[in-house]
Amino acid sequence: MIVGRILRPHGIRGEMRMEILTGYPERLSSHRVFYLGPQAKPYPVEGVRFHREAAIIKLAGCDDRNAAEALRGLLVHIPLEDAIPLEEGEYYYFQVVGVEVFTDQGEHLGQVVDVMETKANDVYVVRGPRGEILIPAVEDIVRELDLTARRMVIVPISGLLP
Repeated sequence: MIVGRILRPHGIRGEMRMEILTGYPERLSSHRVFYLGPQAKPYPVEGVRFHREAAIIKLAGCDDRNAAEALRGLLVHIPLEDAIPLEEGEYYYFQVVGVEVFTDQGEHLGQVVDVMETKANDVYVVRGPRGEILIPAVEDIVRELDLTARRMVIVPISGLLP
């Protein structure tokens, strides 16, 4: 499960500034290992502190600015079993990516490729035959989200579809 993204080195001793991508940043300091990049390479955590809406992390083996720079842009993961258990009807963003989206009339709109957070509600980014569609994650529009079947059914409002 993704909890952050390495933004840049912080200082000269291997610390890195990390964008926080979890709703539970206070739990970051409880993890002993972070997994970085697409291969999920394990890095023991030496320290986590918070500074100006970001986390400053120190990982074992990353002892200078050059080592920290080499990790710039990588996503920071934790094992799913270490994540906060969700309430019924809640889900993690990564679980929605890849879900096929259909209208209530059966038209295939494409696949969710991203989930954007906004102040009002989340927005599903769907790519398919009609191009890119932004679907607000609200009950009036999203009528069904079945993560097991990897299927979402929406009722499009006027102006939603191109």
